[in-house]
Amino acid sequence: MNYFLWGLFGYFIGAIPFSFILPKLKGIDVRKVGSGNVGGTNALRAAGPLIGGLSMLLDTLKAFFPVFIGFHTTQNPKVAAAVAFGAIIGHSFPVYLKFKGGKGVATTLGAMFALCWQCSLFFLAIWFLIVTITQYVSLASLVALFSATVFAFWLKGEIIGIPFLILSTFSLLRHRSNVERLLNKTERKTRIWEYIKRS
Repeated sequence: MNYFLWGLFGYFIGAIPFSFILPKLKGIDVRKVGSGNVGGTNALRAAGPLIGGLSMLLDTLKAFFPVFIGFHTTQNPKVAAAVAFGAIIGHSFPVYLKFKGGKGVATTLGAMFALCWQCSLFFLAIWFLIVTITQYVSLASLVALFSATVFAFWLKGEIIGIPFLILSTFSLLRHRSNVERLLNKTERKTRIWEYIKRS
């Protein structure tokens, strides 16, 4: 029951749809533009670099803080994992938006920061490298997630590596349509550095 309650704590914070709320302030409903995904990348494309970047940051922090609180309150990695799972499920299936949310990459990164900051920096290095070379955000996200997971197993062992593996696999499942488009060479490219320069 304790793990379940911690998971609910993570869920209701993770379900806060910042990537919907911030673009909505500009009159943009991200569910009706671009990919229709309630995530940072679609917010970036639809509402510009400032709102898109802030959406990504808040989607990251809404997992970081609950996981950090859970772990440092209990010193129990299993509690931290329960909070992390809850936050990512909340982001992906938010009760506030009729359970239609994002794909959980930024939120997973936030959980990584709370549990293994070295892993999150490794994720970011891989992500920027892949997205710079290919301009495919989905490909960069998936490669970075699983690369950081391998790094977590090496650095922290199974206690951190297994939760990361589960979260990365969940994100892969959420990216099924992206993977199909990547294989068919129809996935949309994002020139991330142009957005950064514009900011």
